[in-house]
Amino acid sequence: MKRLRKFLDGLEPLFLRGGRFEKFHAIYEMVDTLFYSPPDVTRGSPHVRDAIDLKRVMILVVFAVTPCALVGMWNTGYQANAAIVSLGIGEIGGWRESILMLLGAGHDPDSLYDNFMLGLSYFLPIYIVTMAAGGFWEILFAGIRNHEINEGFFVTSMLYALILPATIPLWQVALGISFGVVIGKEIFGGTGKNFLNPALVGRAFLYFAYPAQISGDAVWTPVDGFSGATALGISAIEGMNGVLASGLTWGQAFFGQMQGSIGETSAAACLFGAAFLIYTGIASWRIIAGVFAGLIIPAIAAGLVDSSNPMMSMPWHWHIVLGGFAFGAVFMATDPVSACNTETGKWIFGLLIGFLTFVIRVINPAFPEGIMLAILFGNIFAPIIDYFVIRSNVRRRLQRSG
Repeated sequence: MKRLRKFLDGLEPLFLRGGRFEKFHAIYEMVDTLFYSPPDVTRGSPHVRDAIDLKRVMILVVFAVTPCALVGMWNTGYQANAAIVSLGIGEIGGWRESILMLLGAGHDPDSLYDNFMLGLSYFLPIYIVTMAAGGFWEILFAGIRNHEINEGFFVTSMLYALILPATIPLWQVALGISFGVVIGKEIFGGTGKNFLNPALVGRAFLYFAYPAQISGDAVWTPVDGFSGATALGISAIEGMNGVLASGLTWGQAFFGQMQGSIGETSAAACLFGAAFLIYTGIASWRIIAGVFAGLIIPAIAAGLVDSSNPMMSMPWHWHIVLGGFAFGAVFMATDPVSACNTETGKWIFGLLIGFLTFVIRVINPAFPEGIMLAILFGNIFAPIIDYFVIRSNVRRRLQRSG
């Protein structure tokens, strides 16, 4: 590592102001801080002494979401291999089949290795395209503005890739992340200045621009000729009877063995990530608890109402394990930039997201998921919530002092 440090120090003058590669200083800084802590320190008082910085925060978030990615890749492969067996197909064909054969992987749905390798073959291209397209815009804007490349994109790229279906065309992956980074973040000034979650902005763009590739019955399992709705899609039409008739158990839904986006299906993996993020102080437990309470309370109340709406009868413990609810509550709603920052505001913010998720799922059968739009709506109202919370605190203090 000493040789690497000496090598980077030798290159640094070329990238400083007046150097030959001054325009590429952002790229040099990105590589340097990838291996070493940034040397910059504050010169004047006051100081905050803390061992963590933005890069370390992002690394911890990536670590927390890794179980979702691992379970998601296994589940993607499992769903595909189970469909291959049910359709009597010998192989999926194409370059992917050749690579699987080279790695000694088959299509046995009971094989952990076979399932994981097949799922990896779908996730990895999506993630590579996300990093390439999104990274291009990050570097471009950093170069134009002559500022450092922010590490926030590492988290955005991972979350964005995990909330997409395995069958999505790669050109749409690039288009969606480009929209999310440029329109959702960079035009507002970059990392720390966006008021919407960039990953969700990109997915929302794809949902409304290309709904056939990101919704419906034929996009969740990457096998040609196989069609299968998600549990939420079934429940919107047939209610819980349809979900149970499909053979899905609550345990399978909790651990993530069901149709859905690549990394959103496992509530168990999401809760592990939540525990880690709360323990490290990165995510707000108030927001997470608020989101869950905002969905659970109206779901319990709805179960007491006699209604012809099939979604009204779904128990709360099914609501929290279906779709991307747990993933959104843990990793999307807790984004420190686009969420509320006051303690009371975090509770209101979380309750609003959970309640909107319930309303969208139950009232709008054409869009049974809900969590994505609920979080984006919550992002819009977050500054207003904080404003009124602060004003309320100011009034109370003035009354006490007066």
